[in-house]
Amino acid sequence: MKSLTLQISTSKKIYFLSDLHLGAPDYENSLARERKVIRFLQSIEHDAQAVFFVGDTFDFWFEYQHVVPKYFVRFFATLIQLKEKGIDIYLFTGNHDLWLKDYLQQEIGVTIFQDKIELNINNPNRDKAATSILVAHGDGLGPNDSKYKILKKIFTNSICQWLFRWLHPDIGTKIAKWWSRHSFTDPRIEVFKGEEKEWLIQYCKRKLQKKQYNYFVMGHRHLPMEIKLSDESTYINLGDWIVNHQYAVFDGNAMRLNTFE
Repeated sequence: MKSLTLQISTSKKIYFLSDLHLGAPDYENSLARERKVIRFLQSIEHDAQAVFFVGDTFDFWFEYQHVVPKYFVRFFATLIQLKEKGIDIYLFTGNHDLWLKDYLQQEIGVTIFQDKIELNINNPNRDKAATSILVAHGDGLGPNDSKYKILKKIFTNSICQWLFRWLHPDIGTKIAKWWSRHSFTDPRIEVFKGEEKEWLIQYCKRKLQKKQYNYFVMGHRHLPMEIKLSDESTYINLGDWIVNHQYAVFDGNAMRLNTFE
């Protein structure tokens, strides 16, 4: 597992959001959501030190050698503005955009993570220990979801990706969008199943048996959650931006889950 250490500055904050699913279900709805995300990013640019997009930022993304999806220009322009203001942007791949490669890294300076990371945040108060956070989209973690775990191995296989790249982009995109609709979970019907049946909570509890983390920050579930796992550890699920429009913010001392607009 990769690790990342950040030194948070006084009066600065670190933001986390997930499951924007830009591109779904159609152009009009996606554009309205994109503009809302942009309003949020513009509202935090005065105090943000870093922004983490924790997976499924796009409902579908595939990078051919010379072709990328033609949408999301406004969103990308906003990311460029944030980078020019000195704000770091980190983007995790999710189960809908796991084919993200290096395009955004080269053109915008976004750092891409293909898997979970251990994030350590040093507080400006040197007397306080660093805050440890395990950040992951959440797909394929935990004891269940065995069908998807098999599919993920297929989708991330280099030979399968090479074969898909030979499809014309129009055909490949249509196939991918069909699959996305087929596999999409509507946030409006999500319900909390209880800690014993929430596999990401079970995953976090098992990780705590081996190592202490102050926070677990994940997406994928499309259901905002803030669950106390122990006196020193909290599980936060970021929900989504289709229905809930939630995000987490860490101010150097504590993390909280908020709703935008």
